[in-house]
Parts: sequence; structure tokens; C-alpha cells
Amino acid sequence: MSLLTSLIRASTQFQQAMERRQTPSTAPEAAPGKAQAKAMETEPTPGDDRFTPSDSSQADLARLKARRLAMADYKQTVGQDLAFVRETLRHKLAEYNLHPATALNVSKTENGSVAVEGKIADNTRIQIEKDLNVNKNFKEAFNRLSVNEPTLHFMDNALKLNQAYGVNNPLLDTLISENQQFNGLQDLVHRYDTMRRSVSAEQIEAAGNSRAYAFNLNARA
Repeated sequence: MSLLTSLIRASTQFQQAMERRQTPSTAPEAAPGKAQAKAMETEPTPGDDRFTPSDSSQADLARLKARRLAMADYKQTVGQDLAFVRETLRHKLAEYNLHPATALNVSKTENGSVAVEGKIADNTRIQIEKDLNVNKNFKEAFNRLSVNEPTLHFMDNALKLNQAYGVNNPLLDTLISENQQFNGLQDLVHRYDTMRRSVSAEQIEAAGNSRAYAFNLNARA
């Protein structure tokens, strides 16, 4: 008990000493000087760094904008087209008596038609191409997917890097509007497409995306 009492007494004495040191001087000649010094400290001066946004504050604003993105909604929208395209191709494999694990690569040609590649007989591949090109629902879903999925892929990767390492992607910051009303999936897709046309191919590849789009079914990494 004596040790505990000594510790309490020493703590009390230390606290009282600190309070006496922090008590403002009552001397009349000291007050004006201290008041003037305090005024000089608090008065803002031109170019004062305290009033200039820092790099960290700008990064915080970028992260705040990114957190407002409705990623779950975007993924649901893209996922619907993804599931439809995948299921249509699986039905085609079954229709032509091909093995369910047959790898197919579907892409768009320069004229907008669907092209199919895979280790299958040429006549079967050509027939599948014809079937897909006359399938209006498939072509519309694939066209949407070819622009929506790369945008979503870019945003998802950028956000994951931001969350894991605190790395702010300036391209993502450019993509997102300050006004949440203009951050719908099609708004983002349009801005991303414009951005892809303006930046270099190296920057796009570094972001994990290529300029061309292809859908792979049953492809092995």
C-alpha cells in the first residue's frame, strides 16, 4: 500500500506542477506582448501552407469520390450480359455436339460482326459464327459487354489497388465525376472510351486492359 500511495502522491504533485507552469502570467507588462504574439501566430499570411490543399487531401478527395461509385450495381448489370453470352455459347456447343469444355474465343471484327475462333472444324466454326450474327439478342449483349466489361475491369482493379496499398490512380480520378448523378455506368463507359482514345497504349496496358475485346469461354489461363 505504501508504494501505491507514493505513486499517487507523486502523480498528484506532477500534475499540480504542470498546471502552475501552464497558468498565464498576470503581470500587466507581459499580457500585451503575449496577446500580440498570439495574434501574429493566428493571422493568416499570403501563401500560408495551412490554407493550401496538400497532396494527401487531394488523394482523400479522390478516394471519397471512388467510394461513392455503385460498383455492386455496375457488376450486376455487366453480370447479366456476361451470363447470357456464356449460356448462349454453351448451348451452341451442345447444339453442334461439341465437348462442353471446348474453348471458344469470340470477338468483334472491324465491321462489327461476331468472329469465333477455337479448335473445332472450320465448317462448324463458320456455322456457329453465322448463328451468332443473326442472333440479335446475343449481338446486343456482346456489344454492351465489349464496352462495359473493360470499364468495370479497370475501375475494379484501380479500387483494389487503392484499398490494398493506398495508391491513387489519376486515370480513375479523371474518370469519376464530382456530381454523382453523372456516374452512371454508361457515363463512365463513355468517359473511359474517350480516355482510351487519348492516352497511350502503354498506359492502357499498364492498367490491365487492352484496346481490343474478346470473350473467352472455357479458356485456360
